Amino acid sequence: MIECKGYKDKLIKLNQDGQVDNKTNKNEPNFANIKSYALNGAVHYANALLHYTKYTDIIAIGITGSKDLNGKIEPQIAVYWVSAKNYGLGQEVDKYSDLSFLKKENFEDFIAKCQNLDLEPEEREKLKAKREQEIDASLIKLNNDIYKTEQGLGEKERIYLVAASIMATLGVPGKLAPLEKSKLESSQELGNKDGDIILQKIKAFLNEKQLPADKKDMIARTLETPLTRANINEAQNGESQLKRVFTKIVDDLGIYYKIGLTTDFAGKLFNEMYSWLGFAQDKLNDIVLTPSYVARLLVKLARVNRDSYVWDFATGSAGLLVAAMHEMLLDAKENIKSPDALNEKSLKIKAEQLLGLEIIEEVYMLAILNMIMMGDGSSNILNQNSLNFNGNYSLGRTDSFPADAFVLNPPYSADGNGMVFVQKALSMMHKGYGAIIIQASAGSGKAKEYNQKILKTNTLLASIKMPPDLFLGKSSVQTYIYVFKIGEAHQKEDTVKFIDFSNDGYTRSNRKKSSCNLRDTDNAKGRYEELFKLVRYGKKSLNIFSEKEYFEGTIDPNNGNDWNQSAPIDTKPSLEDFKKTVGDYLAWEVSNILKNQKDSSGK
Repeated sequence: MIECKGYKDKLIKLNQDGQVDNKTNKNEPNFANIKSYALNGAVHYANALLHYTKYTDIIAIGITGSKDLNGKIEPQIAVYWVSAKNYGLGQEVDKYSDLSFLKKENFEDFIAKCQNLDLEPEEREKLKAKREQEIDASLIKLNNDIYKTEQGLGEKERIYLVAASIMATLGVPGKLAPLEKSKLESSQELGNKDGDIILQKIKAFLNEKQLPADKKDMIARTLETPLTRANINEAQNGESQLKRVFTKIVDDLGIYYKIGLTTDFAGKLFNEMYSWLGFAQDKLNDIVLTPSYVARLLVKLARVNRDSYVWDFATGSAGLLVAAMHEMLLDAKENIKSPDALNEKSLKIKAEQLLGLEIIEEVYMLAILNMIMMGDGSSNILNQNSLNFNGNYSLGRTDSFPADAFVLNPPYSADGNGMVFVQKALSMMHKGYGAIIIQASAGSGKAKEYNQKILKTNTLLASIKMPPDLFLGKSSVQTYIYVFKIGEAHQKEDTVKFIDFSNDGYTRSNRKKSSCNLRDTDNAKGRYEELFKLVRYGKKSLNIFSEKEYFEGTIDPNNGNDWNQSAPIDTKPSLEDFKKTVGDYLAWEVSNILKNQKDSSGK
């Protein structure tokens, strides 16, 4: 993609972070820069190619220049590599004075240089953060547009239409083309309406994903009703409501799941869509999603690796399982050096080593979509009541799931603030580790009976007090993380690590117009790393945290309400305290004596 300008100093406009400045402070396209600067325009259209075509890597070239005093043209050239790997924001390839790098004899070396570009971890995080800000704005825009302009669409129906539209436009490289909006012609022919076309593409997509037949049929049946309803397919002024909604979804969201932001995008998407569901106020605590950085922490605390079998008994959008799958695939990549063996292991992880249960149907559909977008670990996502679960795999299999890692953020309105799910899951496990985030009162009396049962066959390793504003804007409950070793009864003498993580290094806000509501203001990355080490290795890892924030104590396994302890305050005075107190007292006595002598002498 090449764009030319004929004016001096109109080559490129960068922002304060050194990135191509194509977005305003409101995360809207900065058309002034896009129109005025050659490279900015080229990167803008390169992103359009990422968004609307199958291409994942684009060369963006900006050219401008001017004449010197002698009339000689002095060209300026900027060459960027815009790809899914750099989230479409682009990286400079090199400095060039002409276009000879595009010659046939030079092109292979140029492409090799592009493909070898790599982002530093800090730079990658900056680019992701920028894209995440854009996602927030796009999701709000999509929600408002559909709500205000599309009549007759209920909350659940909007959820299903978003899920259906994304599935239809994902495609499978080399096997199935994504559905393009131009293919929807708002025809009124039986079997050829817009809903029929989208549903056909979804079925083809699910076939390519090789899901169990029963699961494919269930997903198709769930989406069929909202997609084929007569009103939504009826053409008005030559266009159906379904095509308008599909177009808005693709235009507003498509770029983000084309550039590899699947985990972050899905989490934000589901948070926004939860607000569409209109749950009653007393259910808000039950539908709060775990922030992605907390999900990663729970996965690490549960010691998930490439050989783990991980389950979640209140899956929600599958954010915890997505985090687990990412950790498992990363561990496999680091330890398996055979490409064939790595591919085989990756497939097994996705197909056999993850299991989630979600009872709310529309939320279950989001979990399916989330896992599909991540490369598909959705085979064992079940629309079932966890408390009636028999422990077996999903449709088509009757053998038991050999779980050895458990992660959970349960509905707090359930028995024991949700500890009923913990007790159920752990009773079906024989080894491994579990990490849950739950309302604080579960450890201080509300779940006493469940806790007593849990400790008969499991050991509480750590109790972690989380920041009070962790779910700011979503829920106001105080939460704790409890970490368990599974299969060993807790003894009175067992050491429990009590950690006050109220300061996790992040500052949160709940401003709807803010470009970033989560800021690292006190070494959050270091604090999360040290928290994991403290739970795993104990006091020797103490560095950032103070001894007031970490102490090792014990609990009574027959009690069940003593899980939330704080570091004891040492009330025994030291020798230095005694000396200081005596000194202060003597100074006060001497002062009074001198004062009395002065008063009696009248001087």
